[in-house]
Amino acid sequence: MADADVGDEQLREDPTVNRLQDMVADLLGKDAALFLPSGTMCNQVAFSVHCRPGDEIILHELAHPLLYEAGGPAAMVGAVIRMLPGPRGLFSAEQVRRAIHPREHFMPRSRVVSIEQTANIAGGVCWPLAQVREVSQAAHDAGLACHMDGARLLNAVVATGTPARAFAAHADTVWIDLTKGLGAPVGAVLAGSRELVEAAWVYKQRFGGAMRQAGIIAAAGIYALTHHVNRLADDHERARALARGLAELPGIEVDAERVETNIVIFDVRETRLSGDEFAQRTLDGHGVRFSVIGPTLVRAVTHLDIPADGVARALAAARAALNGK
Repeated sequence: MADADVGDEQLREDPTVNRLQDMVADLLGKDAALFLPSGTMCNQVAFSVHCRPGDEIILHELAHPLLYEAGGPAAMVGAVIRMLPGPRGLFSAEQVRRAIHPREHFMPRSRVVSIEQTANIAGGVCWPLAQVREVSQAAHDAGLACHMDGARLLNAVVATGTPARAFAAHADTVWIDLTKGLGAPVGAVLAGSRELVEAAWVYKQRFGGAMRQAGIIAAAGIYALTHHVNRLADDHERARALARGLAELPGIEVDAERVETNIVIFDVRETRLSGDEFAQRTLDGHGVRFSVIGPTLVRAVTHLDIPADGVARALAAARAALNGK
């Protein structure tokens, strides 16, 4: 990062940013890409490109833009959200076809279908390629765009052996996060056709995502993509080990056999602790941070910064929390 060649990113003159954008465009099989400060901004920029105020976005009821982006689609895009239920964070092409409104002047215009790869709150579940293809086809047949929230797309790539561009081929816009398991401190990259990325530049500027000598952070993204993709498999194995260990603790419910990537969701209801109580005990007493996503639902994520003994420490902290320590 300290040695990065830099220039004015707003004028498209930062060579390191340009290199990163070209890398991601090639990785995803798209014409162009755009470096942005965060994945949340990638979603809002993409929705802004696809929608106008009053238009509708179709996504899963547990999707990140709905639950964890501070109402961004409504506040920044002016879009209406149509939520689809579905097991493990997934929905079907038939659900999409049923959800799309007829072109009546008194109904919101359905404009975009959003797929989250992997499905975060469902436990890092991978969308199968065939299902991505079918959902995208249903959207395109009706004249809608397909957007892929690819915060953990590369986790799905490593877990399934499916190339990133195979998943991305069915999305009009798609982004990957450079943080999380890849380990960069900041940044995400949105990709699509040259025309869509040109339109995205306007919203990058409008939302405050345009930068100057951004090569210093783009360099971290380049390093992450060069060195840290294959190691995501280590995170997946640690997540499975964590889930197996949690399943042995009294009162904790977790389906260890269905952990696909680096996210473990478990229920502490039978321990007579709330999710908040459990997480507070592990953090205060043992320095292990779990996140709480429901009254008794807890989420654990394995990633680059977890030490070699991290899973063992997490299990010890969970065991102690159940024992009131």
